[in-house]
Amino acid sequence: MIHQLAAVDRRAKIGKDVTIEPFTTIAGDVEIGDGTWIGPNVTIMDGARIGKNCRVFPGTVISAIPQDLKFDGEDTKTIIGDRTTIRECVTINRGTKALGYTKIGNDCLIMATSHIAHDCVLGNNVIIVNGCGIAGHVEIGDFTVMGGLSAVHQFGKIGKHVMISGGTLVRKDIPPYVKVAREPMSYAGINSVGLRRRGFSNERIFEIQKVYRAVFQMKLNVSQAITFIEKELPPTEDRDEIVEFIKNSPRGIVKGYGSGKE
Repeated sequence: MIHQLAAVDRRAKIGKDVTIEPFTTIAGDVEIGDGTWIGPNVTIMDGARIGKNCRVFPGTVISAIPQDLKFDGEDTKTIIGDRTTIRECVTINRGTKALGYTKIGNDCLIMATSHIAHDCVLGNNVIIVNGCGIAGHVEIGDFTVMGGLSAVHQFGKIGKHVMISGGTLVRKDIPPYVKVAREPMSYAGINSVGLRRRGFSNERIFEIQKVYRAVFQMKLNVSQAITFIEKELPPTEDRDEIVEFIKNSPRGIVKGYGSGKE
């Protein structure tokens, strides 16, 4: 299943039923799981750990050294989960000593020409649409969709089940379950369509909406909103997750629409 025109280092660990197409180069410190397809003209460099049943399309470069002047050749990794698809000309850099790895979860789709920098951590079922730029040390939660040509500032945090409109510049953290859009980036409501698709009940979505009304619609500052939520709204897993995210956001969260610049 390895084409004779592919250059695969004999030290690489290649699983069962892996297909490697012509003109692809795979370094020695690489592991590829069973059933994965590696297309032509792909470069997979030292430190890559690719899961089972993944698909990697032409022109992709995985686990190149970070574009970080502080990087000093340390032994770091790029970890990609099972059943993840990486489309044409994507670049994914390995970690630095700050974290030690860049990680992409299971069942993700990284579309063409996107870039994922060093020390990023993406959850499961994340979709990154064409041409996105994700700077170093960014965290993205499960089931988040990042619209095409969007960009995320370094050290940014994005919660689970977030929908980011195409062309958005993400300068602030985005808490779970919301949509963001416009320039400057603003809160645009609950990601109710995505939540329903993933089995959230209407009652559960309504409870999430009540939390965000306090944050974005009651003319309270963030501290006042948190106090109100903890005092007036019954504790639930979703409520507590939102509150903890906001409390632990050193960059601050996205603003509500019409509230001015970020």
